[in-house]
Amino acid sequence: MSEPQSIHLSDYRPPAYRVTHTELTFDLDPSATRVRSRLHLQRHPDSESDASLDLDGEQLTLRRIAIDGQPLGEDEYEVSSSGLRVHRVPEAFLLDTEVEIAPSDNTALSGLYQSSGMYCTQCEAEGFRRITFYPDRPDVMATFATTVIGDRQREPVLLSNGNPVERGELPNDRHFVTWEDPHPKPCYLFALVAGDLKKVEDRFTTLSDREVDLQLWVEEENLDKTDHAMASLKRAMAWDEQTYGREYDLDLFMIVAVNDFNMGAMENKGLNIFNSAAVLTHPNTATDAAFQRVEGIVAHEYFHNWSGNRVTCRDWFQLSLKEGFTVFRDQCYSADTNSAPVKRIQDVSFFRTAQFAEDAGPTAHPVRPDHYIEITNFYTLTIYEKGAEIVRMLRNLLGWEDFRRGSDLYFERFDGQAVTIEDFVGCMAEVSGLDLDQFMRWYSQAGTPEIDASGEYAYATGEYRLVLRQRTPATSDQPEKQLLHIPVRMGLVGTKSGRDLSLTLDGHSLGKDTVLHLREEEQAFVFTDVAEAPVPSLLRGFSAPVKLRFPYAREDLAFLLQHDSDDFNRWDAGQRLAMLALDDLIAAHRNGVEKVMDSRVVEAFRGLLGKASDDKAVLAEMLTLPSEAYIAEQQPLVDVDAIHAARTFVKQSLAGVLRDEFLQLYEQNRLDAPYSPDPDQIASRSLKNVALSYLMAIEDETGTELAREQYGADHNMTDVRHALTLLTHSSRDDLADPALRAFAEKWAHDPLVMDQWFSIQVTRPQADVLERLKVLMEHRAFSLKNPNRVRALIGAFAGQNRVNFHRLDGEGYRVLADVVIELNRLNPEIAARLVAPLTRWQRFDEVRQERMKAELERIRAEQLSPNVYEVVEKALA
Repeated sequence: MSEPQSIHLSDYRPPAYRVTHTELTFDLDPSATRVRSRLHLQRHPDSESDASLDLDGEQLTLRRIAIDGQPLGEDEYEVSSSGLRVHRVPEAFLLDTEVEIAPSDNTALSGLYQSSGMYCTQCEAEGFRRITFYPDRPDVMATFATTVIGDRQREPVLLSNGNPVERGELPNDRHFVTWEDPHPKPCYLFALVAGDLKKVEDRFTTLSDREVDLQLWVEEENLDKTDHAMASLKRAMAWDEQTYGREYDLDLFMIVAVNDFNMGAMENKGLNIFNSAAVLTHPNTATDAAFQRVEGIVAHEYFHNWSGNRVTCRDWFQLSLKEGFTVFRDQCYSADTNSAPVKRIQDVSFFRTAQFAEDAGPTAHPVRPDHYIEITNFYTLTIYEKGAEIVRMLRNLLGWEDFRRGSDLYFERFDGQAVTIEDFVGCMAEVSGLDLDQFMRWYSQAGTPEIDASGEYAYATGEYRLVLRQRTPATSDQPEKQLLHIPVRMGLVGTKSGRDLSLTLDGHSLGKDTVLHLREEEQAFVFTDVAEAPVPSLLRGFSAPVKLRFPYAREDLAFLLQHDSDDFNRWDAGQRLAMLALDDLIAAHRNGVEKVMDSRVVEAFRGLLGKASDDKAVLAEMLTLPSEAYIAEQQPLVDVDAIHAARTFVKQSLAGVLRDEFLQLYEQNRLDAPYSPDPDQIASRSLKNVALSYLMAIEDETGTELAREQYGADHNMTDVRHALTLLTHSSRDDLADPALRAFAEKWAHDPLVMDQWFSIQVTRPQADVLERLKVLMEHRAFSLKNPNRVRALIGAFAGQNRVNFHRLDGEGYRVLADVVIELNRLNPEIAARLVAPLTRWQRFDEVRQERMKAELERIRAEQLSPNVYEVVEKALA
């Protein structure tokens, strides 16, 4: 095969022809669906091409083609593996084509495919070209009319975008429904669903008193799992009206749950298609985390109606324009709905573990990349989460009022258009008067910036001098880095009073919390009239996505953990304190010397356990140790065995010394009330289960009996799953195996619950897990063709069980490579995501490096899809 070629941002040109209106007719059949397309085309006024027409198309069999009603001869067009070229076309015309496709054979789940007998589509980013010949790019926006024809018995429900305008009966027990979407959209937002589905209905009244019908379509057995998603949708619609002034614009909003789906959900105009894992919840089957995840994803996809659909991206390099902004919006919504400090802690904890790793790896790229081979490889944490952090920085720089004014201007000025990141940031600059030219570098520069900070207090003058220095390490494609505009939110906490001190800078009174603007390589900020020696609280709320280094003493961190007014920075101080102890223990393990627990960490935890907390959910986060993945990111060379041993030692040490306190915490947070996913109950369950995890770390009789009792009570899936995980991850197979068998027997009929069963087993730390994984791959509930099953089993093992995946004999690597090779043929998008744990081979010891590289080279020797090729080539470069 020839090497796949890169696509470059610098090569962008407007489309040669625009589609003003699209008419589609689908005559559904599993192996021979006919798709008739009537495209109303006009030559783009800025087009530089000749009079030929090029349309994208893959795996299509052309049956008919005509222009303005006249069939074309074979010499007038050319079909290739990537599309259709019509050699000469007029300035404006109607192109009529009919193609045949095979949805049942589409294991890539891109385009039109079948899931459990149901027809559904996934067109973002470039799936529409698997449905019909079309200019498959986001800057071609058209109105759509879609007619869907199906078997009345097998497909009684026929759905597409917009509003239904006609339905009727056809011969041979078939029927049709015609849908019209009056809002111009790119083809990646097209959707179709057909199957035997049942609906849950509700209504929403907009601020302008317009009634919107809400429908949630599921398979009949899942009707009792829809209440939370529907309530979340209504809350999100109200929040977007109140916070951003954005009303919904159609008469009908639909969500469909699909079992086989590569992503979490898709914001298709008026017809959102969701992975069933992202929409179905019930107290008996879904955890608190799943309830919160569903609420966030429902909101995210709904918010896209404006930040993504009404205003979309000009090209896929601008992907973060819609995704970064919308992630920021859904994060704010979840913070307003639940605990804002906990939401920020959880988001940043994930971000610093996973996105920082992405920035430091071979696939590092800017938030707006300048080239790619396969766009689906760029649906990444950098595009989404780092993009959201950039929008958050904008909000912090402008203040909420100006940020809202900038958002309003953006939506009003560019409604119905496909635009760029410059257009979005330009609106913010226009309303605020700020110069954001330097800030724009955040979008074009890869890597994680670092801030080195130092501070000195002058007792004689009452001045505190804070020095900040910035640098961004080189990445593979950007050896030279430019200076960034970094907002650093901070305060000074008095060591005597334990309170925030008043801040005076350059004669200006700034209150007790301010944002410093770091624009130069090094800047000094001198605060005057500082009444007592302070400990600086820097980067409050994680005000910028950077790594911060400050020479905190352990006593300083313990002080901030107790006294900082910023909950995020209190949590961060605890994490830093724990990391210093863990670093010592990792070194001790490597050197073969006795491990000694840092008494300052023990006393810090004792203080947390002995102090009444206003927010139990925050306390639960503060009592949670850094993950093995996060610890690994802080090490120059990853020693998975030493990291696992050190973290286990800290947890067991804390549990041994503070056993009575954890037991009391567990008892104080037992709940007898009926389950509710409200913030107070979630906080109590979270705190109770953190306490139980410590008690089970020492596996004494009390902790073991509590875990068995909690599992047996079967009160809700949050408690059941947590107890089952602790039992399975313990050294007591006599406890784990009976519980696992009972769980599987009870939930064999529910694939989403069985996903939890798979993940619990392959994340256990025992050495037998790899053999267990191989057995589970043969389980009747597992299928490589289902992305949820793959993520639950293979993804969980490779991503969450570091000590066993990185087994020294390399067997974990071999198993993953075998799966990637097979998935490369079935579903390249999932294969490319799954290979990621192998790509950071350079972080490990020489033996593991060679074995990881060998598996990457074995993958490269296959006939690879562009998706997998791009990732593997970068990893081996």
